[in-house]
Amino acid sequence: MLALLQRVACARVVIDGETVGEIGAGLLALVCAERGDGKAEADKLLAKMLKLRIFADEAGRMNRSLQDVGGGLLVVSQFTLAADTAGGNRPSFTNAAAPDDGRALYEHFVAQAQAAHATVASGRFGAMMQVELVNDGPVTIPLRIAPAGAG
Repeated sequence: MLALLQRVACARVVIDGETVGEIGAGLLALVCAERGDGKAEADKLLAKMLKLRIFADEAGRMNRSLQDVGGGLLVVSQFTLAADTAGGNRPSFTNAAAPDDGRALYEHFVAQAQAAHATVASGRFGAMMQVELVNDGPVTIPLRIAPAGAG
């Protein structure tokens, strides 16, 4: 699974003019399931995300995790993270999980996040969304958890 994390001062997701997910300070996580991913990869990605030390400590160093600071987590499905741009100017998305598999893994990821962390909001899988954020830092971190047995 893939994720692009952005440390934010605030973020929200809007669908058809309605805010469906919103957080204050914390992480905006754009999440993508790839072919071959399963619940194990989703769980590993979430564990890494919650413990990644990218928030400032008392000395101003990135030494605290999302859980340490009690920040919000906004999870947004983003199949375009699986884009392959090697073969021309039109990206290929064949590495992304099939829609039904992607939806199931996204829903699993959000449910596990809600069980593990106090403040979790989300977008809606497959919807046309507008994502608004104030990037803090800016700090943007890519994460990838390869499927078991993948090179």
